[in-house]
Amino acid sequence: MKDRLVTLIGGGGFVGRYVAQALLKTGARVRIVQRDPRSAWFLKPLGGLGQTQFVAGDVRKPDSLARALAGSDAVVNLAGAFGREADAVNALGAGNAAKAAAAAGARAFVQISAIGADAEARSDYGRSKGEGEALVRAAFPAATILRPSFIFGREDQFVNRFAGLIAHAPVVPVLRGAMRMQPVYVADVAASVVKAVADPTEFGGKTLELGGPEVISFTQFHQRLADAIGRHPPLVELPDFAGAAIATLGFLPGTPISWDQWLMLQTDNIAADDGLARLGITPTLLGTVAPGWLVQFRRHGRFAGGHQTA
Repeated sequence: MKDRLVTLIGGGGFVGRYVAQALLKTGARVRIVQRDPRSAWFLKPLGGLGQTQFVAGDVRKPDSLARALAGSDAVVNLAGAFGREADAVNALGAGNAAKAAAAAGARAFVQISAIGADAEARSDYGRSKGEGEALVRAAFPAATILRPSFIFGREDQFVNRFAGLIAHAPVVPVLRGAMRMQPVYVADVAASVVKAVADPTEFGGKTLELGGPEVISFTQFHQRLADAIGRHPPLVELPDFAGAAIATLGFLPGTPISWDQWLMLQTDNIAADDGLARLGITPTLLGTVAPGWLVQFRRHGRFAGGHQTA
């Protein structure tokens, strides 16, 4: 990987920053493509002099990608969106990225998709991700598609979001409590990207689903967070008619949820195969890393003693 130029589209985002760090450690040169490159400048100190580049680019604008990807040995598309931009970014944007990578002569292309990606999915997010995968395959047949489950990490908007709700709400409503999930650590996803980029002969043309070491229900997920922060408000599993009503309104007190997110909760989020094992990566348990940053949600922060009840 040393001195190879790997371009990360959306490299300044939550997952992208971990991918950038992992690549920089291998000696690769990393080019970060963002709509506003200044938003990713915090990555500058992580690499050696000249090892990190920052370029403006937008998956919705093919001309900008042609300039941004020029000379790339490998390209990773981390761009993703919910809501109104889902089709433009997740579907058409993914296709634009793959076309630009092929035109630039890149040897490897990695598309970050999601478990549940399916052109026939009920949710706009799942459908747009599925359509994006098809466009990527058409433009870059040797692409590696990675489908992670829910990704957790220090900067995520997933674990932190629900931990904050548990920390401050007297009662925590749980939607689709029986839905099963397989949370995967962001650093393991980043390691997967590095493996795929480093060996396109082995992993090119494959779709790999990435799940963590355990399958838990959504209610169990809430319970794990409550244990980690030492707060135990009642967890109330709402019936589906109530959850659907809340999603229709687009708001759950303390936790916004859209109708599209509600649709995504209707199916389990579990890896169909052990993609991490195929990549030679040992998955990380949520409980071994999350307490390190969830301490901020404990009643007395880092000075808290044993578990406290609400």
